[in-house]
Amino acid sequence: MVKQLSLEQIVNCGVDKDTAITILPQINHWLASLPAAECWQHLTQHSIKPDHPFPLHQLLYKITFSDWDTRQGPPPAWFPSQEQIQATNIAALMNQLNIASYPELHNWSAQNRSEFWDLMIQRLGIRFRKNYTKIVELAQGVESPQWLIGARFNIAESCFQAPENDPAIVFQPDRGSLSTLTYGELHAWTNRVANGLVDAGLRPGDAIAIAMPMTAESIAIYLGIIKAGCTVVSIADSFATSEIASRLRISRAKAIFTQDYIQRGGKQLPLYPKVVDAKAPTAIVLSCNSALSIELRQGDLSWDKFLSPSDHFDAVPADPSAHTNILFSSGTTGEPKAIPWNQTTPLKCAVDGHLHHDIHPRDVVAWPTNLGWMMGPWLIYASLINRAVIALYYGAPIERGFGQFVQDVGVNVLGVVPSLVNIWKTNNCMQGLDWSAIKAFSSTGECSNPQDMLFLMSRAGYKPIIEYCGGTEIGGGYITGTLVQPAAPAIFTTPALGLDFVILDGNRDLSDKGEVFIIPPSIGLSTELLNCDHQRVYFANTPHLPCSSIPLRRHGDQMERLSNNYYRSHGRVDDTMNLGGIKVSSAEIERVLSTVEEVYETAAIAVSPAAGGPSQLIIYAVVALDRQDKEALKTDLQKAIAQHLNPLFKIYDLIFIDALPRTASNKVMRRVLRDQYQALAILDKKNEL
Repeated sequence: MVKQLSLEQIVNCGVDKDTAITILPQINHWLASLPAAECWQHLTQHSIKPDHPFPLHQLLYKITFSDWDTRQGPPPAWFPSQEQIQATNIAALMNQLNIASYPELHNWSAQNRSEFWDLMIQRLGIRFRKNYTKIVELAQGVESPQWLIGARFNIAESCFQAPENDPAIVFQPDRGSLSTLTYGELHAWTNRVANGLVDAGLRPGDAIAIAMPMTAESIAIYLGIIKAGCTVVSIADSFATSEIASRLRISRAKAIFTQDYIQRGGKQLPLYPKVVDAKAPTAIVLSCNSALSIELRQGDLSWDKFLSPSDHFDAVPADPSAHTNILFSSGTTGEPKAIPWNQTTPLKCAVDGHLHHDIHPRDVVAWPTNLGWMMGPWLIYASLINRAVIALYYGAPIERGFGQFVQDVGVNVLGVVPSLVNIWKTNNCMQGLDWSAIKAFSSTGECSNPQDMLFLMSRAGYKPIIEYCGGTEIGGGYITGTLVQPAAPAIFTTPALGLDFVILDGNRDLSDKGEVFIIPPSIGLSTELLNCDHQRVYFANTPHLPCSSIPLRRHGDQMERLSNNYYRSHGRVDDTMNLGGIKVSSAEIERVLSTVEEVYETAAIAVSPAAGGPSQLIIYAVVALDRQDKEALKTDLQKAIAQHLNPLFKIYDLIFIDALPRTASNKVMRRVLRDQYQALAILDKKNEL
């Protein structure tokens, strides 16, 4: 079949007629004469531009790959050239090892984990006060490995290997101007924080919380706490008072850094008052403006009074297993799991950044995030250990100002959550911006929609998207992509280097579609929880690796291996959901909704749209007879979530039900509700047709 387009088809995409007349002959020539992959590369390099209407991109993608085998998922929209491949950190590693292909490299890294991590520690130049005598000790089993035996170090020191005059952070306050902080300036700032902690009577091992936006100051505070030998407690600035209080209680925090207000879209949202209401310990309070505009509690300190004038500090060395950060993920009982990162976890962040995201010295890395989500600490380590530049925009990333910032600072690696991309696509707010400096995107936090990801690739003239899936308890990703493989929208290309996984069906047999189980050990994988039984959560009743005595580690994702050995995500198998890139359990949401009057029972589920994309929050509710006004109740439920949990969690649909389906042991069968809702959605779609 000859592939050809008409002038009318191009004009119908929103292209003006004169432009359509100009580009049509060349497009049809390539469509008729070149194989699909080669044709697409010609089209994206010479014909279609970021500012052409996106429907034209969709049309050309569809017709170019009209005979594509859909069993392989969406066709690639980016193909690396040999020159691009040879410029990557992965290619350098392959050359160092004399390995000829990427599949061979991954196989070597998974089969020789000690050698892999030893080599990566050398490549990254990690600084030790006392070197390790052995990479890993497995005397307690692969569930509880001990890494870097005999070593003493402070991981924060490895964040300052770049020349001191190189930029470390480039940032722009909301409606402000660009500023730059060098590695030398950031180093001095972190030392002043560490000295301030000592002056305040805090000691190595103390837990110190941070509840503030991702700013240059919060990064200095984060690294200063770790330099002092203390442990960061990560708390998202969007959390309600009760959620802040629970995290302070679980972590036994001795102090907290926070801000008076958060500046968002020209509005000031109170933050310090929430911290006070949470009965927080001693607070060090920064101002979102030039000076504090709020009265402090007795005993609390302003940032200026806390900060030491001394910018010299000898970082406190520690054992590899010493905690550096306490982060929180969803718990099945409603209380969040407290997951400690230790001195080795940042190595996973840095290695994933080095290999899978191909971060080089002086690369500019932007990722709208927060220290309350693992991607905040990940961004610090993946950037600074690789001697790159962190780009921070203090305003809302949904607005054009963020896109202008990406253009102005020349971002090279841009991280996103899929729901953010959907907003950009819907609002067309990034039209006309020059994102040509971007060499790669990365997407994490929730399932991607192929059309949204194709749109994102088109904004930078077709650059790859590294799909990146993992978790707080992994310190990074277990499945991802590379810059040495063709990239297809919303598709993973490889298990992460240095580890591997299997997919098992409902009978616990190896399968191409089913539940993911990780094959331990790996640096980054958690070995303890502060408020749960780690063994029970991740290893209880899990099968062993076939033909092996190695126990598999539970993760909870559903994944499908495609015929080309790429992978597609199918969300979560349990009752944990990703909403706007944040993990939350059904139990947490239901606990909040139970406070709404005349709501007897609720069940919260997440459903992926049929076309793919971010999960949607669905609430099933058993309510009083006089509570049948759906929109009014939906408003009240949404308000409760915003006040007591997180305003970022949006209810997509509310369903009234007489009784929730339960097992014989009285457990709510959320999977039944999920299946019912998806079946109704399919039926509704058929009726529309």
